Amino acid sequence: MSIILLADDSPHAQRMGERILRDEGFEVVSVTDGETALVRMADVDPDLVIADVFLPSLNGFELCRTLKPRNRHVRIILTAGLLEPFDEEEARRAGCDAILKKPFEASVVMETIRPLVHDAQLARGLFAEAMASMQPASSQASPPPEPVPLDAARVEAAITIALDAALPGLVREITEKVLVALGH
Repeated sequence: MSIILLADDSPHAQRMGERILRDEGFEVVSVTDGETALVRMADVDPDLVIADVFLPSLNGFELCRTLKPRNRHVRIILTAGLLEPFDEEEARRAGCDAILKKPFEASVVMETIRPLVHDAQLARGLFAEAMASMQPASSQASPPPEPVPLDAARVEAAITIALDAALPGLVREITEKVLVALGH
């Protein structure tokens, strides 16, 4: 089951988001500010973060900029109310993967979330597989071998495998954004 971290200081938006996501089978952890979202990342380890742009203590843009370099598999959606001022270009520069407007409509939320969760799980799984494949195979008759120390080359190889797997999704997303920007 995928875990989604929902960061929103609006109780109504939290309830709506939780209901939609739980009805679709996701585990949801909700927080009310950006600092708490950062703290919870370690113990929650979500595939997806949905964060309001106007969070207290650390806004959605800052949260996104902080999370992306540290949690490469995690996908981030930034949200804002329909009437709130929202700079979509700044959101993209911050590294968000998608934008949702509130109030949430279940079909739009799920249409946005599903491919991002899939991409996050793929990136997470491929990285874990790559790291595991770098460990020596053990036979059932012998005790488990000592862990192989990770060096820069092994880590780089695992990252390369994960990026190769994620590349088609990134190319698709960038293509869609370029077409939208060109008005096609």
